[in-house]
Amino acid sequence: MLPVLAAAWSLPAVAFLAALLLLRAPAWRSDGRGGVSDLFHELIRYGKTRPPGWSLNYLVPKSWFTHFYVVSVVWNGSLLYWLFRAEFLGESLPSWIQDMHRALGRDSQSEDMDSEYSSALLVLLLLWLHSCRRLAECLWTSVFSNGFIHIVQYYYGLGFYIAVGSTVLCQVPTNVRTGKELSVQICWYHIVGITMYIWASLHQHRCLVILAKLRKNKSGKVVRLGYDVPFGDWFESVSCPHYFAELLIYVSMAIMLGFQNVTWWCVVMCVLFNQALAAVLSHEFYEKNFHSYPKHRKAFIPHVF
Repeated sequence: MLPVLAAAWSLPAVAFLAALLLLRAPAWRSDGRGGVSDLFHELIRYGKTRPPGWSLNYLVPKSWFTHFYVVSVVWNGSLLYWLFRAEFLGESLPSWIQDMHRALGRDSQSEDMDSEYSSALLVLLLLWLHSCRRLAECLWTSVFSNGFIHIVQYYYGLGFYIAVGSTVLCQVPTNVRTGKELSVQICWYHIVGITMYIWASLHQHRCLVILAKLRKNKSGKVVRLGYDVPFGDWFESVSCPHYFAELLIYVSMAIMLGFQNVTWWCVVMCVLFNQALAAVLSHEFYEKNFHSYPKHRKAFIPHVF
């Protein structure tokens, strides 16, 4: 466990949890007077959950979500490259990475170094593949509305994908490699994690395709940018199954890190409360705007929440 990193990830997790709880508090409902409650809603709402007529200050197009994955593909691809060379070519990690490790309290080699390198390499690889898929979906599958996101949310998203890859890399020892080449050691929890990752990724892609088809005709041409009620796959159980799948993907990575990595579970908590907040807002939008919306659907986790 890296106490500094765990604490750093706990801060946004607590902030998102607090926002989720405050969302239900009458005192924090938007009153249109530009007070603290309005600022709160400005920072947590985006896209369809932003009521029409709200201020357009400090907003960027929702389509800029694509930038998150461009940054992630480049940054986490670079980290993967360095870790790959350390794992298979016996090279040292760059000095600035070693300095970052030491600053965060990761300055010693553990007894199970081979397993730690293998787990981190697999997680970083799957994180990079996840970003590649999401980038491809943003470019060629998803149909973005004319909605907006707040500039604070935009910069948080950019920082998230830089921080999450760096967190993975910080799970391995900093020691300069001795030149001993290591093979990837596949453990049972790697198999479980990879299976869960593939399962969640497939469902997330299917759900994103369903959402995109709501705005296309039978020939695949975009004909509208409005909203409609999606059906099929996990949409039969929850309003935002793509958010739930995102959570499962990060849980799968926690499994691949051996279940006991407290730092990564803090990352999972951050993703959990962030996605839950977005799901609740989306669920409320559907219930408010579609009177025949299925009553049995939950917002985020099937049959639970």
